[in-house]
Amino acid sequence: MTEQRMTTTVLVTGGTGRLGRTLVPQLADAGHEVRVLTREERKPAVWALAVGDLRTGRGIAEAVTGAEVIIHLATTNGRGDVAATRNLITAARAVGRPHLVYASIVGIEDVALGYYRAKLACERLIEESGLPWTIQRTTQFHDLITAICDAQRGLPVTMMPSKVSFQPIDVIEVAERLGAIAAAPAAARVPDLGGPQVRDAAELARAYLRAIGRRRPVWSIPMPGKAMRDYRAGNHLTRERAVGRITFDEFLAGIAPERSGR
Repeated sequence: MTEQRMTTTVLVTGGTGRLGRTLVPQLADAGHEVRVLTREERKPAVWALAVGDLRTGRGIAEAVTGAEVIIHLATTNGRGDVAATRNLITAARAVGRPHLVYASIVGIEDVALGYYRAKLACERLIEESGLPWTIQRTTQFHDLITAICDAQRGLPVTMMPSKVSFQPIDVIEVAERLGAIAAAPAAARVPDLGGPQVRDAAELARAYLRAIGRRRPVWSIPMPGKAMRDYRAGNHLTRERAVGRITFDEFLAGIAPERSGR
């Protein structure tokens, strides 16, 4: 007898971002009916699109109609996240009680970054929304380390903050976890999801540069500010929840061929 899977209608905000591009195919493969929220119509479209703008609320009521689960990944990387999340919640409450799933970041209450404060404010809105909700916090993605290095590509050296470590996790594993959450009842704040290793920032940079064949020194630089103080204290880490499987070196093995020589 063929196993039948329950089909759930899932709306993904931020579905074209790094995590969203990994999550959406996983949801579809699991049998869900997936919609991706986008500000503009995209052609050709691989997935069903819902056109709307979280910043203004335009089209959001139509986008959320019929959705049983909303996975909220969209970000403006700043205070705009709060208004966007508020608009999403308002629209969702008007059409029913969809399960609202939010991807957040470990340690946001203990790191003095404006972006983290915005994420924390979004969590509070979701908790007080009256909707069924689940919040999943994770550590930084492997891609953050490579992005920091790539942003310095034109410099003769690569600089990383001294006495700071990261616990990077692979987006594949985060997507798997969000997919499991989408298929389950709302669970409020679930345990944090941390990468398998805590490693020095400069060490991670050297590993990336070696993997892609980019020859340059890496300097550990003391960096001022409250946020750096909080990073040095490890407030963004979750050592007791190092449950990820894919290490940074394994991630590098997968991307090195396409980036070698950059």
